[in-house]
Amino acid sequence: MYEGRRTLRRVPEDWQDRPYELFQLTPQGRVIGAEISGVDLSRPLGPALREELNRALLEWKVLFFRAQHLTPEQQRDFALHWGELETNPLLARGSSDDVVRFDKGGSATPTYENVWHADVTFRERPALGAVLQLREVPPVGGDTMWADMACAYDNLSDSVKARIDGATAVHDFIPGFVRFYGPDRLVPLQDEFPPVEHPVVRTHPETGRKLLFVNTSFTTHITGMPRAESDALLRELVQQAHVPEYQVRFRWQPGDIAFWDNRATQHYAVDDYAPQRRVAERVAIAGDRPF
Repeated sequence: MYEGRRTLRRVPEDWQDRPYELFQLTPQGRVIGAEISGVDLSRPLGPALREELNRALLEWKVLFFRAQHLTPEQQRDFALHWGELETNPLLARGSSDDVVRFDKGGSATPTYENVWHADVTFRERPALGAVLQLREVPPVGGDTMWADMACAYDNLSDSVKARIDGATAVHDFIPGFVRFYGPDRLVPLQDEFPPVEHPVVRTHPETGRKLLFVNTSFTTHITGMPRAESDALLRELVQQAHVPEYQVRFRWQPGDIAFWDNRATQHYAVDDYAPQRRVAERVAIAGDRPF
């Protein structure tokens, strides 16, 4: 970490910004996060609207839609415009296998919060993105934060970039879930989710940007590197998500939707609302193998 001005580049250098014609977009941060208005997500998306929303997603990495109040089926239908949906046997099921329900606060056990991570990087094909809706919001707290991992990569020193470009790291679901589940729950899933290797620096398949692709929850070590050296380097890399200039923070209201690019971001659910209740439902879109 260092003091001083950082490079804050929202889009690739050769990217051509164009106006949005089918909705209004209001930036929520310098490089990441935008609120979309003028779109009813309960209705089917036409090809032109889908293309324009996808361009906004690539440019802003996380999109916010206020007061949509979608049913789980409508939430699924919206996400399906970007591909097949994932199921996740490690998380609580909602109304169908591909809807995850987070019901937190009160007497519920705190889980899956207050850590920077990208979703399911322990899969061979980590999620492309996710669509999250808040059903119940605490009166204070319960925000979510996202970090732009292209900016995180851009601001690494040249010496660190030289060490990690071309390197791979191992991702494993066990470290992310061992705090919450015993061996009886985790061991049967090891055949379905064996450890996988992904590039430490992945290339975004649509924008071509280089992205830092390691996280606290699931990345265990850098392949072929002595453990002490790997641990020290990973500590430096995962701390990049903590830089406020790369972040956006969203204050939820009931019925709000966040749609984020899991390839390009990490996120952090702020656990500051107990004993109040917070209820959310999420659908995740299957992605491709990182390269």
